[in-house]
Amino acid sequence: MGDAYLLEVTGVSKSFPGVQALKDVHLQLKPGEVHALLGENGAGKSTLIKIIGGIHRPDTGEIRINGQQVVMDSVSTAKVNGVSIIHQEIVLVPHLSIAENIFLGSEIRSGLGLRNKAEMDRRATQMATELGLDLDVRTPVSELTLAQRQMVEIIKAVSFDARVIIMDEPTSSLTEREVDHLFKTITSLRTKGVGIVYISHRLSELFTICDRVTVMRDGTYVGTKVIKGTNLDELIAMMVGREMKEYYTRSIREPGETVLEVRNLCRKGVFTNVNFSIKKGEIVGFSGLAGSGRSEIFQSIFGVDPISSGEIFLNGKAAVITGPQDAINKGISLVPEDRKKQGLVLSHSVEFNLTLTVLREFTRSVFVNKQKKNSIVQEYSQRLRIKTSGLGQRAMDLSGGNQQKVVIAKWLAPNRSLLILDEPTRGVDVGAKAEIYEIMDALASHGMAIVMISSELPEIINMSDRVVVVHNGEIAKELPREQADQETIMYYATGGE
Repeated sequence: MGDAYLLEVTGVSKSFPGVQALKDVHLQLKPGEVHALLGENGAGKSTLIKIIGGIHRPDTGEIRINGQQVVMDSVSTAKVNGVSIIHQEIVLVPHLSIAENIFLGSEIRSGLGLRNKAEMDRRATQMATELGLDLDVRTPVSELTLAQRQMVEIIKAVSFDARVIIMDEPTSSLTEREVDHLFKTITSLRTKGVGIVYISHRLSELFTICDRVTVMRDGTYVGTKVIKGTNLDELIAMMVGREMKEYYTRSIREPGETVLEVRNLCRKGVFTNVNFSIKKGEIVGFSGLAGSGRSEIFQSIFGVDPISSGEIFLNGKAAVITGPQDAINKGISLVPEDRKKQGLVLSHSVEFNLTLTVLREFTRSVFVNKQKKNSIVQEYSQRLRIKTSGLGQRAMDLSGGNQQKVVIAKWLAPNRSLLILDEPTRGVDVGAKAEIYEIMDALASHGMAIVMISSELPEIINMSDRVVVVHNGEIAKELPREQADQETIMYYATGGE
């Protein structure tokens, strides 16, 4: 039976000091199969793929490649056995060319031992063409988009004849169009017999590209399902251990007074003639393809980048915002797209991160009111149900969902009236997503005006009172909730009139 599988993981367990990361986990991958690996943050997915990729050694269990038992004791051993991991955090050398990155560590050399750059360029071009990447392979990686860099990672894996490719959140930063291209590449790979382990928190994708799905929970194996024989509700129940009655929590109510209004807002070369308003208690979704200008509009409103012309009104009064601190003082909060680089001080504690924006609340000169500080920390951590081993835990050691909740929590000071959320659920599991949606709804019900910028159309459609579609730096269309479906949004996002 083993001969039918490219990869078999049987009875694998792994412990770290004080933590049982995996216990008796199983996974089987067939040639040409796209097999989803599903589970909440902390379910053990990362540990499992690191074991398959030779980064960690299991305590018990075995791994078989093409029916033969293999001891995956290093990354190079995994590579020799045709296993490649494309990590969520793409690791390429920016100043080197596409071809140089593809052959990094396995350079083609001439008879004299010198690098044969021409031959590397030729082979890289051939592989890129086969996988539909229409780029000059001499281009430095620093000039590529995120989607193009991901394609380079895939070509690099194929270059050493990888038969098992593990893709960790491959679409988390891609637009719908780029996702379509990635799926075409995956289809091309599967026709060549390559098996793909596919990890994604975007559950709708699984029904488009995957054949089977294995679900993990709390480091254990829950079960494997054929995609065509299951549904979203069953997979969510398997992941979280219970049936989730409400995934999207949205209470529809009459909005209050206008909190933010922008008139003819422009930033030269980025966006032009932008007009919209947001009221108390509203969640307004901003949708558009990557590069459309949707995030840049709010970076300028928050004072990160200057505007060229136009007017901003806050609570009916004209506002001149000179920088982020000025925006904060005027009651605006911004949860950035990249929580690790822009939203958190990863090496510091949860407590430190939670109180960064409210230091004035409990400090006078060099004196700290510890009682007030602890009260603020406890209130915010409980309000957003942040799961930690203690508030002294480093932010880098939290799950993605809890990191995101920390970023949101630190902006919930009493004087905030506008909350801008840029990709609020990127890279977080289904349970954490549901909690974030619940938090957003609760904040809106207390009168906060919320902007949600998102690439995930299901959350835009289900959580927004109105949807503003941005195309090429302009507002292409504003849609009321009842008219905001996927086809209509994409029509205007791609330039339809």
